[in-house]
Amino acid sequence: MTFPFEMSQTCDIAIIGAGAAGLMASIHAGRVAGGQLRILALDGAKSVGAKILVAGGGRCNVTHDVIHAEDYAPANRNRVNKVLRSFTVEQTIEFFASLGVQLKVEDTGKLFPVTDRAQTVLDALLRALRDAGVTLKTQHRVASLSRDDQNRFIIETSQGVLLAHRVILSTGGRALPRTGSDGAGYAFARAMGHHVTDTTPALVPLTLPAGHWLTSLSGIAFDTTLSLWSSTNKLLHQQPGAMLLTHKGISGPAAMDMSRHWLAARKTDPGVKLTAAMVPGMRFEAIDKHLADQAVSRRNASVLMVIRQWMPERLAQGVLDQAGISSTTLIGKLPREGRRKLALLLEALPVPVTGDRGYTYAEVTAGGVPLEEIDLATMASRLCPGLYLAGEILDVDGRIGGYNFQWAWCTGRLAGNAAARSLLKDREEIKP
Repeated sequence: MTFPFEMSQTCDIAIIGAGAAGLMASIHAGRVAGGQLRILALDGAKSVGAKILVAGGGRCNVTHDVIHAEDYAPANRNRVNKVLRSFTVEQTIEFFASLGVQLKVEDTGKLFPVTDRAQTVLDALLRALRDAGVTLKTQHRVASLSRDDQNRFIIETSQGVLLAHRVILSTGGRALPRTGSDGAGYAFARAMGHHVTDTTPALVPLTLPAGHWLTSLSGIAFDTTLSLWSSTNKLLHQQPGAMLLTHKGISGPAAMDMSRHWLAARKTDPGVKLTAAMVPGMRFEAIDKHLADQAVSRRNASVLMVIRQWMPERLAQGVLDQAGISSTTLIGKLPREGRRKLALLLEALPVPVTGDRGYTYAEVTAGGVPLEEIDLATMASRLCPGLYLAGEILDVDGRIGGYNFQWAWCTGRLAGNAAARSLLKDREEIKP
């Protein structure tokens, strides 16, 4: 095979994947190196940062104001917390401010750049990368990773072969493949001796049966609490938040956050069920009592008028249809049996999920390289000296709302700092 540049071209540190984690790793490796090391960031795309640009509806939800280990799955919370403590939300805000990006906190707790433009974030990271002395090589798609007899890494790319003394794997997962995430990094990790847990889409819209009545209400959003039940009616998980009805099923924060729990539970229990509380915070007894009280105080009001206080009118009409109640029925004329049937639906409306919309619509990947195989103080591989891993390639995925970016900033920073320090230390020790 003929390559455009010489087989012997060598760098000190190669960062494979220039997404959020890779850019962070590049910046910190370059800063530690202080111009003493040749550092290359490799990415297969023509322009990097596609996921940053589409995040948060094009505004980039940089992080969240309060982040805990409990916001991530499925890893050991102590391990996740160790990484999160290395670079707090406050330090993240200060870091971006030092790059000229001021962040604002919205009511949801999400932090966005004050410009409301994701491009602001990406431009700042790329400037910092250049200022740190790192060379970014786009359109360098990595095909394989191996080692030579001198323990250097051999990186075969679409533009040739590169040798590196240290490698940081920050290739992401499989989510949003149009941005370049195809899961190739998992093969590289396996080639270096790592295991990879089964991967599935996470933070992904869920589908309903074709023609289900909820899909006819596409575009309606409302607050709810989703509940996941086993086939034996054991409560497995609850997820509050806003839900959006789509022509395919359900989306929005509540559904996206629930998706990884539904997918995980279905692996061992195909009969898992999902319900939506139409009146969050109220149980059946309270809803039934409220309807009974309304039957006395507002006996000439329609049932539709009574329940639309809790949800959009079209959705209220659909719930009444499921209960077999006409929208013109007066609340004072509603039989007890009909009232209780309605109360049951309002407490737990069945949402018969059939599947998910796949990696194409997922925001993150569940599964990856287990944290047990990583030194969490440095993100160094415990199995392959000189290898570091950061970001979504690891078996950790967070809730929607900036949590996965915070994981990328934390792990990328640790990996970049450690890779550069390790190499500088080695060079210092071998000086005559």
